Amino acid sequence: MTTTEHHRPRHEEPREGGSAHEINEGHGGHDKHAGHDPEMFRRLFWWNLVLAVPVLVFSGQIQDWFDYSIDGGWAAWVAPVLGTVIYLWGGRPFLAGGVAEIRSRQPGMMLLIALAITVAYVSSVAASLHWGDLDFWWELAALIVVMLLGHWQEMKAIGQARGALAALAELLPDTAERVTGTTIEDVTMADLVVDDVVLVRPGGRVPADGVIVDGRAAFDESMITGESRPITRDEGDRVVAGTVSTDSSVRVRIDAVGDDTALAGIQRLVADAQSSQSRAQALADRAAAALFYLATGAAVATLVAWLLAGDGAEGVIRAVTVLVIACPHALGLAIPLVISISTATSARAGILVKNRLALERMRTVDAVLFDKTGTLTRGNHAVIDHAAVDGWDRDDVLALAAAVEADSEHPIARAIVTAGHNSGDVPTATELGALTGMGVQGTVNGHEIALGGPALLEHLAAAEPAALAPTLQHWRDRGGSVLYVFRDSAVIGALTLADEVRPESRIAADALHRQGKQVVLITGDARQVADGVAAELGIDEVFAEVLPQEKDSKVAELQDRGLTVAMVGDGVNDAPALARADVGIAIGAGTDVAIESAGVVLASSDPRGVNGVIELSEATYTKMVQNLLWATAYNLLAIPIAAGVFAFAGLSLPPAAAAVAMSASTIIVAANAQLLRRLDLRPSAVDARAAHQPVHS
Repeated sequence: MTTTEHHRPRHEEPREGGSAHEINEGHGGHDKHAGHDPEMFRRLFWWNLVLAVPVLVFSGQIQDWFDYSIDGGWAAWVAPVLGTVIYLWGGRPFLAGGVAEIRSRQPGMMLLIALAITVAYVSSVAASLHWGDLDFWWELAALIVVMLLGHWQEMKAIGQARGALAALAELLPDTAERVTGTTIEDVTMADLVVDDVVLVRPGGRVPADGVIVDGRAAFDESMITGESRPITRDEGDRVVAGTVSTDSSVRVRIDAVGDDTALAGIQRLVADAQSSQSRAQALADRAAAALFYLATGAAVATLVAWLLAGDGAEGVIRAVTVLVIACPHALGLAIPLVISISTATSARAGILVKNRLALERMRTVDAVLFDKTGTLTRGNHAVIDHAAVDGWDRDDVLALAAAVEADSEHPIARAIVTAGHNSGDVPTATELGALTGMGVQGTVNGHEIALGGPALLEHLAAAEPAALAPTLQHWRDRGGSVLYVFRDSAVIGALTLADEVRPESRIAADALHRQGKQVVLITGDARQVADGVAAELGIDEVFAEVLPQEKDSKVAELQDRGLTVAMVGDGVNDAPALARADVGIAIGAGTDVAIESAGVVLASSDPRGVNGVIELSEATYTKMVQNLLWATAYNLLAIPIAAGVFAFAGLSLPPAAAAVAMSASTIIVAANAQLLRRLDLRPSAVDARAAHQPVHS
């Protein structure tokens, strides 16, 4: 907008567009355990461990190993009876899972486990009825107990990953203090409605999203944005549910409750991310299915080979061992657990992953395309610089400008008043009035003070001071608007306003350059303004004067060059570009439309979050690859050993030992995924690491 437009009497300026407690109980790509919980597996493990002890004690093989005997006809039935209980009770989750995989025609780990324990059980029953001598009761008991232990630890790990969602739900207070006239009453969260005014005391949490109508306080927003530094919020500023007023009481008018709050939105985004499919997960699922067929074929081949060798008993043992050792449980856990932990960890830092594919692609991004207004800039005017003629102090000139704007509620006027108060004391002006189409005026200490642009300069027949000309031209070159300060119709100084660049933007751009990424700016603003911001931030390429409907075509233009593009924006007009980009990143302060079009949402308006997303993507991918390699390599190496290929060299595995090895593999994968919790994605931590990164060419 022009300076003249600012000083129209009415100061009209059009602005450019710019259930909370529910937790997803799904299990992502590892949903064969849907409905299971750590407590169930914990109980099953301990009870079946107790039952397994007498099975081992009364096992004939164990008695032979340790050279003792238990006489009595009843003793022979201890293992069959308790073994049957263990098979039907302790093995029930695996049997049910195997049936479900058959019905869905998606064979995998649960079916392998079900086959292994069923073969062992049937053989043992036959031996107890004297229809054979393949007695596996103690192996069956040990196998199921170890499997239950592994699943307990798995569910425990996944439960910890989901704990971030529960923690988000716990951020809301149980009650709120609603202000009605002169009275304050305690009400439940369910009783709060839009337009209620609530009192938030020092140390208290904001119960729902709203706008401060009275008071000023520093808010701890770390639970939403990930940044630990308190942010000062004043009257008219928005605050969100779950944040904490650290030093003062404020009154907040509620404008969103329940599922409409930002906190509820964060919960939904994290839950959706944990349940969404990814390329890596699809690969793991295909590998698990292939491994089922491989293991089944290997087990049959093993049995046939040993039968041909004249040792059918050993063949059954080897076949059962193959089925157990080949169980792709670690493979099934490799991806879902990494995703669950990464999305939960990132949520605590204010990075909300809506789509796993977006997270996977982020590490391959070549160019990051930033919208300017509201993303790299604050989206509102601020006094960028001010100057004075000889004989005047520049801060005194700014104070006079603030004095004559004191009564105006226009955003530009408020920016000038704020800058004046930040620089020192602002005098009181009288006889305030508007100069139609030119500016404002008032009287300070008996002198007439006026503020306006070129139109007012011309009206007063004043000349631009020659001493200020270079400074003013520099301001114009950077896209800033210039306002002159007059005292008794003579120019005593000037100030420039522009959309204020976020101080974090330069840090974000520098970090992206160190990571080898191109940084591109897109805006509907004039070329002059865009180039000024680009020069300040060190941006590689600028798309200026772009119409809203053309933004997505600029994304396509970059993609046509062979670049993988991430688009960062906040407005309605950014939505098509966010959707077209390989990765769409919405600034959390932006519109619902922009957020819906994006794959990743930054809860704060800090552009440094983009660097955190890249780090998260790289770390998540690394853990996925590590887990997949371990899980697949383990199975491929273990199957020949389990089949007895190396029996001639004395290298073999009993079924129980195979169960221990399989569970150990699962625990290794789970422990490796847990290392993601160490990743600190707070902007300050990302900055510190970026500062020590070598520059990528």
